Amino acid sequence: MTAFRERPAHEGGPDSPTEGPRVGVVTPPARPVRQLLAASVGNAVEWFDWYTYTFLATYIAAQIFPEDAANSLVPLLATFAVFAVGFFMRPVGGLLMGAVADRRGRRAALTVTILLMGGSSLLVGLTPTYAAAGVLAPVILVLARLLQGLSVGGEFAASTTFLVESAGPGRRGLFSSFQYVSTTIGQLVASGVAALLVAKLAPATMDSWGWRVPFVLGALLSLVGFWVRRGAHETRSEEQTEVPRPGLFEALRRHPRESLLICGITAGGTLAYYTWTSYLPTYAELNAGVEKTDALLAGTLSLTFFAVLQPVAGMVSDRFGRKPLLLMFGIGFAVLCVPLLRALDDSFVTLLLVQCAGMILLSGFTAVSAAVNAETFPARVRAAGIGFPYSLTVALFGGTAPYIGTLFKDLGQAGLFPVYVSVLCLVSSAVYLRLPETAHRRLER
Repeated sequence: MTAFRERPAHEGGPDSPTEGPRVGVVTPPARPVRQLLAASVGNAVEWFDWYTYTFLATYIAAQIFPEDAANSLVPLLATFAVFAVGFFMRPVGGLLMGAVADRRGRRAALTVTILLMGGSSLLVGLTPTYAAAGVLAPVILVLARLLQGLSVGGEFAASTTFLVESAGPGRRGLFSSFQYVSTTIGQLVASGVAALLVAKLAPATMDSWGWRVPFVLGALLSLVGFWVRRGAHETRSEEQTEVPRPGLFEALRRHPRESLLICGITAGGTLAYYTWTSYLPTYAELNAGVEKTDALLAGTLSLTFFAVLQPVAGMVSDRFGRKPLLLMFGIGFAVLCVPLLRALDDSFVTLLLVQCAGMILLSGFTAVSAAVNAETFPARVRAAGIGFPYSLTVALFGGTAPYIGTLFKDLGQAGLFPVYVSVLCLVSSAVYLRLPETAHRRLER
């Protein structure tokens, strides 16, 4: 893969005040803060909608799926299976919306994804109960999750490309970190809203209609995200519009090694991420007896801590490189995941400490993954090239994490789940060791 050496402004090139843009590099927009806002606001809304489902899974299970008197975990397993179904639409979204971003522009793809997410969130909020509609209820829920998966897969592909192309020299790691800053803000608001509803509404009210409120709110917020994104600056260069548009599978056909590399980079990271940021409250409830309100509160506080870590880790990667942070994450999780999860008991403080310890390690992956992915592909096929292999890997390992964890518990083998996370992080660590360092290269055209 051809790359350009990072060069100071006084040597000339795109950073020089006396010369225009040079072919082979992406010149960032003049107003990067506005670009960050456009990407972050929309992304936060997208992930608020997505994660609301996770935090309210137990309520959805009771209303949408028939209970099995012999096993109380069946409705919850069914709900997490629908969660995984949404993930399996993400590769399709990454491919299709990535192609839109490469062919029509990053901004066009971002506006489509936010509208898709808003519509699907509203559909979840209006899904009838199983008692009222029978089998039609889970069918509607599955349809909504398929649309959400399509949107989220496309969102990552387009927003990752948009963020990194908006960054100036030596700031791609910092800009990359805002992918997960905004994602975490979306999670944080979703967790906070869920915790507030659980605390303020009576259990019967929460079971009846309270769980629907965040989904309707998410649909309204999507309109705000759409409005903000319409004013963003397009980062796809004019040179890209003058060449033949890339085919749908061009990135896979011409860059198979890079596609496989993204799968290896992502596998351990996505499993650890969804385990720690989404499934851990439920895991603590099922395996350590933590109260539901305590689990939601611990999740909210640890997510706040996680959001603060992201820009710091991003700036560290700009200074010292991406590989040291990736290795800190991969090896750290491989060694510490099992003892951390085994340390859980019914204490709120223990859960909070375990979550925050994992967040520190996890930031080594989340803060730099967008930059590493974008630095792997040329601009012509960057969005689609990132979107499909990344989303496919997330579907296989991240989206199935809650289901596999709950299934291990159902089979009486809950202790195997931490081992599963550790092994996959070890596999990704082997990939990180062989990665070329891309932090100080110019972003390839």
